[in-house]
Amino acid sequence: MKDIILKAENISKQYRLGQVGTGTLSHDLNRWWHQIRGKENPYLKIGDVNDRSTKGTSDYVWALQDINFEVERGEILGIIGKNGAGKSTLLKILSRVTAPTTGNIKFGGRVASLLEVGTGFNGEMTGRENVYLNGAILGMTKKEIASKIDEIIAFSGCERYIDTPVKRYSSGMYVRLAFAVAAFLEPEILIVDEVLAVGDAEFQKKAIGKMQDISKQGGRTVLFVSHNMASIQKLCTKCILLQNGRFIMHGKTEDVINFYLSQSVLNDSEYLFNSKLPNTKIAYATKLNIEDIDGNLMNEIPIGKPWRVKIHFTVKEKIKNLIVALGISDVNEVPIRTSWSVPQDLGPGDYKASFVEEVVNFNSGQYKLIIGISRGLESIDYIDKDISLTISDIIHQQDDSVINTKSGLINNQMRIKVEKIV
Repeated sequence: MKDIILKAENISKQYRLGQVGTGTLSHDLNRWWHQIRGKENPYLKIGDVNDRSTKGTSDYVWALQDINFEVERGEILGIIGKNGAGKSTLLKILSRVTAPTTGNIKFGGRVASLLEVGTGFNGEMTGRENVYLNGAILGMTKKEIASKIDEIIAFSGCERYIDTPVKRYSSGMYVRLAFAVAAFLEPEILIVDEVLAVGDAEFQKKAIGKMQDISKQGGRTVLFVSHNMASIQKLCTKCILLQNGRFIMHGKTEDVINFYLSQSVLNDSEYLFNSKLPNTKIAYATKLNIEDIDGNLMNEIPIGKPWRVKIHFTVKEKIKNLIVALGISDVNEVPIRTSWSVPQDLGPGDYKASFVEEVVNFNSGQYKLIIGISRGLESIDYIDKDISLTISDIIHQQDDSVINTKSGLINNQMRIKVEKIV
């Protein structure tokens, strides 16, 4: 028999855009009139899907819709998805900060939450006083809290400032103390949002180790939201994927992360150029794709995974010594690498230039791609705007034999292969 400590059934959350509260008086009266007649809230039948990038047709939006899952005692569950997927809304509902529009949640123990910097802290009170306050909220006696307070202070690394009002703490100190309180006061269920990203690398490592300890040794349950795929991969036993407020997948962490990374949004992995310009150039780029080595469009390229950039371009008349170049820079436009094709004489037609790298050897983060087409030293087409490359911090595992046989292909100036599209 499974030991289920948390069960969410048909959880949905609806918001009215641009309004505080439930909306207009007429809407409230309409809800009341349906309620006294024993009928369903009429506004549950309307509303747009929670896609932050598009303009909707309704004043109502579903931040979450029909979410069902269960968590076993001692499990560390990761919740992943893009910004606006509904992760934080779900955690607020699980933490009882806000109520669901429909559905219910069954708990098997006390819940402690760390949703944002300073959650549950009174800024006028000292760090020590806030420890006792949070413990009391969790239902612990003063004696129980006193037995843990030395460990909490030591773990947080804020001993020098523990008797100073927390309103004078930095955001990192806030998070350190808040996490220490949540972890050491022994809730059955610990809910942690992206807030750990505020801390430094040393604290993040300590926090992840502590969450592993309380799960394995204490048998307590952790729900963890993060955009750091490496942390999710290392910490979580199972994972949930949300997209636009909907439940997409629940399963083993590795399977869910791989599925998440393989999902392609066209605008993030395929870029179209020069579609509305008159054809005044003798050669110009028309499209760029970011792909994995099998040709699948990718939003994010994991460290260690083979990847490819394809540049489609058109040549209008015969041209000598044509060169296609691909530049990579960081978000501050500091150049990192430039690769190019050998000069070629090309006739009119459509072509593609492929850049292939067997293993990502960049640090994780955001990068910019730059396209250049030239005739010798003469620039013909140059595109340096809005082409982004995301390197994920999850580590892509490969067999040693694969890495060894391909290691000779890794270098800093890989040439681009040009082929005519038939």
